Amino acid sequence: MADAPAFELDLSLQIGKYDVERQLGKGATGTVYLAVNTFTGEKVALKVIEPEVFRDPQFGAVHRSQFLNEASLAGKLKHPHIVGILDAVVQEDAGHIAMELVLGGDLSAHSTPDTLLPVSDVLQMMFKCCGALNYAFQEGIVHRDIKPANIMIVEGTEVKIADFGAALLRKSQAVQTASIGSPFYMSPEQMEDKPLTHHSDMYCLGVALYELLTGQKPFMSDTLDGLVQKVLHQEPPLPSSVRPGLTKALDPVVMRALAKKPEQRYATWADFALELATAVKLVLPIDAIPDSEKYVALKSVNMLSGLSDAELWELARAGRWTRFAAKQPVITENAAGQSFFFLAQGQVKVIKQGRLLNMIDKKEFFGEMAYIRGGELPRHATVEAMTGLLLAEFEPEALSKMSIGAQLQLTRTLVRNLVDRLEFANSRVAK
Repeated sequence: MADAPAFELDLSLQIGKYDVERQLGKGATGTVYLAVNTFTGEKVALKVIEPEVFRDPQFGAVHRSQFLNEASLAGKLKHPHIVGILDAVVQEDAGHIAMELVLGGDLSAHSTPDTLLPVSDVLQMMFKCCGALNYAFQEGIVHRDIKPANIMIVEGTEVKIADFGAALLRKSQAVQTASIGSPFYMSPEQMEDKPLTHHSDMYCLGVALYELLTGQKPFMSDTLDGLVQKVLHQEPPLPSSVRPGLTKALDPVVMRALAKKPEQRYATWADFALELATAVKLVLPIDAIPDSEKYVALKSVNMLSGLSDAELWELARAGRWTRFAAKQPVITENAAGQSFFFLAQGQVKVIKQGRLLNMIDKKEFFGEMAYIRGGELPRHATVEAMTGLLLAEFEPEALSKMSIGAQLQLTRTLVRNLVDRLEFANSRVAK
């Protein structure tokens, strides 16, 4: 049998417990591979730092610090819109980090005038980034390097923030330099080495939002000094003046995030996210149901306050969301069913044998008896829309795919809701 040609030779490589399949990308400080965990079979993105990077006489210490920063977060950041850091190994002159695999590319591919995504998609992506960065800040982390290249695309408008190598770990005892980051996206206070809060990342996300909406950065300069002066002292052109056809209603949203002083930006990530959610409605058809609307509706329910941000997103995705017109039936008496409903907007009436039993307002669940008991059951009453509705229907099969913690919290909420309704009914009967 003839020898195989050189290009067919097995060039497989094993790094720790990972079998490398192919290269995904290469940067100035390391290479990212598609690899497989030999113990679990899970595919990961494996970031490998070469020895010469740590040995670099000028920047080796900085690169090592950044690598250790990211490695220290292994297993700690668990959010649907943050790339999970699964495992890390740090040696004297090398190391590798195993990360959640995201193969949709990053948003830098959509930051030029000819490659821009639909405005509604961009706003949805930035809404999800707000939640992720709020979660990170609550965990004591300021990312410091938010930019389109560090926002990975899963599919559609699903994104995940990556690369926490430059992150400021507020709970760390190590000395950390405030000026780490990408100059075009750095906040004024970051450039001036001032203390950083979530407002710094908010500015960075504002720059990314500006770029993804217009196809250009808010400030450009051939020199670092020139860029610094513009960031510190100039106002960027309004987004609507840069991109013809872009609604002017987005200008104040973007410009507030880009305010020079932290206190002039949004007070919280929730405030910024809500503005983005409101803006989405201006650029989508009236019957569209964006992810932000689903999440905001569930977030406003007091009985769901025990669910984490990640669990709320699980619930939002598990539902089948629909808009109903007034007088349209939602549930028909005696029809079999096993799902329950969440009324995000509007009002419904409950009728049994032609008699009005109850009125249900927004932010309430109904039909939960069938789900709690399990199996197909005949509905006890008819539920009809009194106004236009936004409704989510939850089937047991979809809910079974949620995490156990989220299912437990939801079941507790439904039982409590059912008990409250029975107590109300009993009090009416007693009168």
